[in-house]
Amino acid sequence: MSSKPNESLATPTDLAAEASGEIAAALNPLLADIFALYLKTKNFHWHASGPHFRDYHLLLDEQADQLFQMTDAIAERVRKIGGTTLRSIGNISRLQRVKDNDAEYVAPVEMLAELCEDNKMLAASFRQAHEVTGRHGDIASSSLIENWIDETERRTWFLFEASRVGDSTGH
Repeated sequence: MSSKPNESLATPTDLAAEASGEIAAALNPLLADIFALYLKTKNFHWHASGPHFRDYHLLLDEQADQLFQMTDAIAERVRKIGGTTLRSIGNISRLQRVKDNDAEYVAPVEMLAELCEDNKMLAASFRQAHEVTGRHGDIASSSLIENWIDETERRTWFLFEASRVGDSTGH
């Protein structure tokens, strides 16, 4: 997918075309990852079971909502700086780095642990994108990314703690 828009989609920006392209190229895979993680989180939300069902169901629904809220902001940011963004599920699947989980059954604690690792990876990807936006002086994208890193670290923390149910530390 080209991040350089058709002339009809060109958005005026003071960023150089190269900067716009590099930032869009950093943000679009993040957007694909967030969509993939959103759907995986909803999948686990729908298929949670067991004695902690209600807690897990509510936690995962809250986290999925938070992920979904990021999607429009990222896509609009790409457009504001003159790039183009995702157009289809196929486009997402070509760019996503978050692995799908199509298993018929996943134990609840394994769900949480997998989502914890996915969120850790997402935080690292946000940091890489932040390096790109910082290098090009894109303060607005950098600021958004900083907030998303914090949200992602919070999700990681909650998933880590929730996945420790029944471990040897008494949790």
